[in-house]
Amino acid sequence: MKKKMDKTRRNFIKKATAGAVGVTLGSISSGISAKSYSRILGANDRLSVAICGLGRRLDAFYEPISMKNSNVDLRYLCDVMKKQRENAAMNFSRLLDYKPLLVNDIREVLDDKKVDVLINLTPDHWHALGTSLAVIAGKHVYVEKPCCHNPWEGEVMIAIQEKYGKIVQMGNQQRSSPESMEIIEEIHRGLIGNPFEAVTYYTSDRGEVPNQQIAPVPEGLDWELFQGPAPRRPYTYNTWDYNWHWYGWDYGTAEIGNNGVHELDIARWALKVEYPIKVCVDATKRHFIDDGWTMYDTMLASFYFPGDKVIRWDCKSRNNYNTYGTGRGTIIYGTEGAVYIDRDGFKVYDRLGKLLHESKSKGNEAGNILGGGGDLSTKHVLNFFDAVRGKVKPNSPIVEGVKSTLLCHLANISYRLNRNLNINPQTGYINDSDAMKLWKRKYEPGWELPSI
Repeated sequence: MKKKMDKTRRNFIKKATAGAVGVTLGSISSGISAKSYSRILGANDRLSVAICGLGRRLDAFYEPISMKNSNVDLRYLCDVMKKQRENAAMNFSRLLDYKPLLVNDIREVLDDKKVDVLINLTPDHWHALGTSLAVIAGKHVYVEKPCCHNPWEGEVMIAIQEKYGKIVQMGNQQRSSPESMEIIEEIHRGLIGNPFEAVTYYTSDRGEVPNQQIAPVPEGLDWELFQGPAPRRPYTYNTWDYNWHWYGWDYGTAEIGNNGVHELDIARWALKVEYPIKVCVDATKRHFIDDGWTMYDTMLASFYFPGDKVIRWDCKSRNNYNTYGTGRGTIIYGTEGAVYIDRDGFKVYDRLGKLLHESKSKGNEAGNILGGGGDLSTKHVLNFFDAVRGKVKPNSPIVEGVKSTLLCHLANISYRLNRNLNINPQTGYINDSDAMKLWKRKYEPGWELPSI
């Protein structure tokens, strides 16, 4: 085994030094059937696109939408807040020579048969519902992470995608990083021996958030539509503008769903694991104890998988000390070495800690910047467009996105119940009746996900 690993390492470093290692975007198995591809648009078709949810994440989409070789027509800009629609329209007016339609209600977009693609950038609680309705309406969907608000929604999304055969890709853009694709392929070939552990992490300097107080609905906000599938409640100050992430479980999925899904996805990909057998979590609120943040801001989570493999998640949302030297990333440990991976590239070390090779991305993808965007987001969106046209396979098909997102949900359920969870490694289901009560949320009547 060691001789094989040494040969793999030598070949990799030789090719990397010569600049000969190449990765084709879209080369990863997608899990999409031939029947699904038969329903995909022609390779040269112009795509009619709608974007729903025009907040901070929209910054990542100006470039791929406006590029001429994207060959898309931006038909709709949709958001429940009037000023978001207007700001997005103003920004796109500098890039496009036509004006997209501005609408409030996603259902108006989905009723338009001319729309081929929905880009779903809504808050977490709208991801599964908006995506599912769009697929049923005949649209392909690019949905931001986390792809679902709870585990049951992930099951529904996969079932609907399989039934209707549309391309659904999650916005975990590092799946389209040439450097990440290259090094994970080499890990799978034995570069560091048997990979057995991944440490994932995120640090941030988030500050105090306002305590929730019932307040008038902001001018221009459709509060009814914002809530969508969530149980109805009075509006509280500043909820719609990002702080929905931290105001309980009606809308958000905490930091692990917000940022952890990116790193956990890379770890799961590198270790070639699917469902854990056990989840252990230590999490609590450590900072600004009396502010409006209602969930943990600090978490250590461990996910144990068959084959004696483990993924660990170390999150400090409001302490920006870089324990691992950077603000976010993934470390893969193998029996004969280790690999550090982030959005900027990777580093390969031998078992003694000697740096063997480093590959630095020439891109500019944001790390901890709120909203983010950059070359990886652009590559990921272009991969999605080409997958819709049948040119390539999607780099992050929804079945893979759901598996990575499930890890986030399992950690949140463990935190909410304050106990470890035993998991069925074949299905991902929790062997705990109380925990399974959190597998699905309560839905506002009339706003339930479609049944399949």
